[in-house]
Amino acid sequence: MNIVVLVKQAYVSDFRPSITADGKDFEKQSLVNEMNDWDRYALEEAIKIKEEMGGEVVAISVGEDCDDTLRKCFAIGADRAIKILLDSTDSWNIAENIREAIGEEKFDLILAGFQSQDLNNALVGPILAGMLNLPYATAVTSVKFEDREVRIRRELEAGFEEEDTLSLPCLLTVQTGINRPKYPSVRSILKARTREIKEVRVTPKTPTFEIKRLYFPATKKGKTIEGSPEEVSTKIVEVLKERGVL
Repeated sequence: MNIVVLVKQAYVSDFRPSITADGKDFEKQSLVNEMNDWDRYALEEAIKIKEEMGGEVVAISVGEDCDDTLRKCFAIGADRAIKILLDSTDSWNIAENIREAIGEEKFDLILAGFQSQDLNNALVGPILAGMLNLPYATAVTSVKFEDREVRIRRELEAGFEEEDTLSLPCLLTVQTGINRPKYPSVRSILKARTREIKEVRVTPKTPTFEIKRLYFPATKKGKTIEGSPEEVSTKIVEVLKERGVL
């Protein structure tokens, strides 16, 4: 089972970066990056499948500075790593370049995290599946192989789940909780530092969108309502009416 895993070196979600003077990007020195949390589960699932069925795991990441994430993939168990030299947040643009980069790869399955922890678009996987004309499923919580098919469960809203069967090759984006990612050993981390990362320089496509302005939403301070329970409840109703809620 040859598996391609899409991994992203994403911004830490609880960190507040600085915005550039033109308002169109973040100050790079103010950013803190790590391997995208959802992709950790995708990589772990790929390693589990390889251990059970044999084959190869190829980790692919897009970005000028994603070496740390790809070396972490080596430490966890990836066999090869490909770095696509592209600086873009355009999901369509990223998917196009991944398609070009894996054109010569022989894969049975593509795995990716359900979404990224910084942008939360959840688009690259489905767009790539469409470009490659592959069946796909999102928010996958369980994977079981049967000959040249894979039976999956995927998470829906309100606690519901759906069960589907897809033919191989296919693309799956996995949800957190599908497994329990293992921490790499110190020995494997040190060994990963010497592994070769293949760099692929692609021809950038025309972006499908342009960032006009980045900004932090305005915040409002809370208001304390004091008085007896009757007075407080009356004031709350008045506030809700003023704001059009009631």
